[in-house]
Amino acid sequence: MQYLCLTYMKHYSHLFFDLDHTLWDFEENAKKTLEHLYKEMQLSTIGISDFTYFHKQYCAHNDRLWERYRKGLIKVDELRWKRMWHTLLDFKIGDELLAKELSTAFLAHLPHRNILFPHAHELLTYLREKGYALHLITNGFEEVQHAKLKNAGIDHFFGEVITSEGSNSLKPNKEIFEFAFHKTGAVPASSIMIGDHLEADIMGAKNAGMDQVFVNHIRETASFAPTYTVYNLREIMEIL
Repeated sequence: MQYLCLTYMKHYSHLFFDLDHTLWDFEENAKKTLEHLYKEMQLSTIGISDFTYFHKQYCAHNDRLWERYRKGLIKVDELRWKRMWHTLLDFKIGDELLAKELSTAFLAHLPHRNILFPHAHELLTYLREKGYALHLITNGFEEVQHAKLKNAGIDHFFGEVITSEGSNSLKPNKEIFEFAFHKTGAVPASSIMIGDHLEADIMGAKNAGMDQVFVNHIRETASFAPTYTVYNLREIMEIL
């Protein structure tokens, strides 16, 4: 665990979590969902013979399109189906209807997956017992994110769930954090953001006046120093 040298340990009252890639293991849940669809829709019969490569290409296109979505360059509907469309094109399958069918099925099945990162339940239980107010700030879609929380059995931990759709803004934009403060009654000085994405979660929170916990699951090199850096969720209990 790494943290900035502080002359005193600040007191926080409101803790804002990111969901995907921080608590909810998006990579594993997405992989299992795609594998299910790969078999159910018999994609091997249309020229997609290698699921591992199919999954790899989906992840690359998903990451790239999410970056464009965060920057406001594409709309949400475009993100949803074009990540499938570009993946199919890698196999020389130019079937837009299939891409949209895959997208619809993926979004219908994905929220039912419930793989969390290790210590997620333990951490949330600990923080609730300590009396913190727990909330979420997520760039995910409103209906999908609520379904993920419910099916993973962690929805009861959070007071407010702030989504990009509900706030009409996206991390790292300052507006989504200001919306969260208004919604929860929190103030930046006694709030902290806990997330995995250096730009969206950590720099976004910093620009909004909040301290941050960078959950560095993949041991990424940061170009600036977050308030705290942890490498697994259990380490957060040493801070809070």
